[in-house]
Amino acid sequence: MPDESTLIHGVDPATPVIVGVGQAAERLDDPDYAALGEADLAARAVRAAFADTGADRAAADLAADVDVVAATRSFEISSPAARSVFGRPDNMPRAVAARTGMNPRRAIAEITGGQSPQHLVNEFGAEIAAGRAGPVLLFGAEVMSTVRRLRADRVDPAPDFTEEVAGSLEDRGYGIAGLTSVESVKHGVMAPVHQYALLENARRHRLGLSAADYAQQMGELFAPMTAVAAENPYAAAPRQHTAAELTVVGENNRMVTVPYTRRLIARDHVNQAAAVLMMSVAEATAAGIDPARWVFLHGHADTAEAPMLARPDLSLAPASDAALAQALEMAGVGPDDIAAFDLYSCFPIAMFTAAEALGLRADDPRGLTATGGLPYFGGPGNNYSMHGIAEIVRRVRRDPGSRGLVTANGGLLSKLSVGIYSTVPAPWRPSRSAALQARLDRGERVPLCRFPDGPATVESYTVLDPAGEAPIGVVIGRMDDGSRFIGLADPDDTALAERLLGDPIGTRVWVRSSPTRNTVTADETTMERLHPRTPVGFRDDYADVVLRRDGRVLEIVINRPDSRNALSANTNQELDEIFDAYFADPDLWVAILTGAGDKAFSSGNDLAASAGGGGLATPANGFGGLTSRRRLPKPIIAAVNGFALGGGLEVALACHVIVADEQATFGLPEVKVGLVAAAGGLVRLPRTIPPALTRDMILTGRRLSADEALSHGLVSRVARRGEVLDLAREVAAEVLAASPTAVRASLSVMADTEAQADTVQAVQDSLAVMDEILVSADTREGIAAFVQKRTPRWTGR
Repeated sequence: MPDESTLIHGVDPATPVIVGVGQAAERLDDPDYAALGEADLAARAVRAAFADTGADRAAADLAADVDVVAATRSFEISSPAARSVFGRPDNMPRAVAARTGMNPRRAIAEITGGQSPQHLVNEFGAEIAAGRAGPVLLFGAEVMSTVRRLRADRVDPAPDFTEEVAGSLEDRGYGIAGLTSVESVKHGVMAPVHQYALLENARRHRLGLSAADYAQQMGELFAPMTAVAAENPYAAAPRQHTAAELTVVGENNRMVTVPYTRRLIARDHVNQAAAVLMMSVAEATAAGIDPARWVFLHGHADTAEAPMLARPDLSLAPASDAALAQALEMAGVGPDDIAAFDLYSCFPIAMFTAAEALGLRADDPRGLTATGGLPYFGGPGNNYSMHGIAEIVRRVRRDPGSRGLVTANGGLLSKLSVGIYSTVPAPWRPSRSAALQARLDRGERVPLCRFPDGPATVESYTVLDPAGEAPIGVVIGRMDDGSRFIGLADPDDTALAERLLGDPIGTRVWVRSSPTRNTVTADETTMERLHPRTPVGFRDDYADVVLRRDGRVLEIVINRPDSRNALSANTNQELDEIFDAYFADPDLWVAILTGAGDKAFSSGNDLAASAGGGGLATPANGFGGLTSRRRLPKPIIAAVNGFALGGGLEVALACHVIVADEQATFGLPEVKVGLVAAAGGLVRLPRTIPPALTRDMILTGRRLSADEALSHGLVSRVARRGEVLDLAREVAAEVLAASPTAVRASLSVMADTEAQADTVQAVQDSLAVMDEILVSADTREGIAAFVQKRTPRWTGR
């Protein structure tokens, strides 16, 4: 603690304070509408923040002192799929800095998420308090409304907002891992409105409310916000509505997704910007900023929820509740001590969740929003809460000694940052969120079922575009073992479609997986009628695979030489069916897998198909129908005749024996195209070759020659050029000379004991196989043939 004589107005001079806030907006129908780009609109908000300080020093001098500029991400750079239609500065923080007289030491682009404005305040409050940062300017802007207008009007020449800006940039990346899962993408449920609808319907069911009663609650929650927006000069939609006008479906209020009408969801077509200026008490004093304008952060917290499909209860957000509780405890206050709130309101459940945690009713006289909320004030992407902070700062200044609270939500109730503000001087209190998060991370998680098959119970649901020509029913369900899946209702199942328009939660359904999606029907009978199972067996012909049957041996040739035998979704499906048929055919005892031509065994995933979504179409048994198959009861020999790269190597690794042409090449080049070897390469390769070599191959994409692969135990034999298939046939003949019963039992024991660390225990466990072997006909035949000095006549029994 500093000596009392060094305190300024009773607080440590290093204490961070907000000294200026600014906002800017332009609506398409404004008389002075200028179609500003993102950087220019942001600069308006930054200048307003400098002016808001009322400092004795000129704004130019304040700007020159700014040490750090941090920007929230606009929607144009919030995901790998986003793009800037009319270009943008390559360094937005410094582009705005240059417009406003700043030359900061650090320029930062924050991660994606609505939590980011409050998180940045929390983060840089700590940096200022620790003396690691001087004045910090936070800002964000969106011009989605202008971009949409310019695209619609096809302005010629089109505007170009591109700028090359010199200077460093700390780009923190998207930070969206866990917010959109492979399962969501696979089923086309990626938009926030779709995923929030699943959470919202789960909440309605938990409360035991009908759809009509819940709609009324949503309307009553949001209607008061419209009155606030109507008075806000920066609001995108300044019009007051009744609860019924928000929830009753009509010409201007269509049902977007059950249970949301258009007026109940965030309005993202806006042109809005906001900025917050922070500095230490000492710096504020030196700048001549009136202490009456200083706003202190009394409490703060940042937490993250489990990924949506892993949460024990889809209707709850315990991490958000914990963040609010911690921030209030840190501030030493309760909800009754808060005079003004701005609760994040992208969708009703986000505001309901925070309000419930705080014990607030929809008609609380203090109100739940200071801006008017995301659907009515506007939802400028990740930057909405910068406006919320600006409004709360102004409110606590107008009512000195009062407190205001901001919740900033990111993802799917995924991240919550909280701040409690007041003009009352308070010391900086370090964050305790890391310990809180560690405790939350130890909580229960629901296992994911990626390939569900059988009876299940509906846990939540929604209907996408319910008034459209082809509404899509989405179901989140639980298998009987408790695992969770996401699936799409079969569009031809009228019984399930009718159920989804009521309340299907808790009812039984039937689900079946395929490489492209999980399909849900009302019952098993309907599933079999709409999707009769294909009998296990070989087809007469295949598009991507050639089969050759020679006695007990099945030769499987991947026949896509023009693409170096890369596997498409169809190739995966065909191989999956073929291996099913091979394992089921009692007359086949050994399989050989190879590629057509002499260039490649397989170059892996067909990236061209993956770019169009085909990369998600992998069977339950994994890439090539092998890499995730739990049991391979009969031997498979990989005859590698060229490149075995990426998924090609992963398929080979899943086989029991690998033989190689002397010109063969092995590698996992996924990292070179931004992918990872997730089809078994990261697991099987380290168990096959030395660790140092494994890391070299995986991290650099290094390739091994056939001789190197042989020396390190990746392959067992190498053939002269062009003769690998002959070698594979020799190996197959050697396997056929052995007892098929003993071969299969050996494969089973090796698979069962592979992961056991205790060698002695594994040996003891393996003895159980003898119970089966001793009573087999092949064992009797093998002993008899040995005694009689003749070749055994195996039957496979």
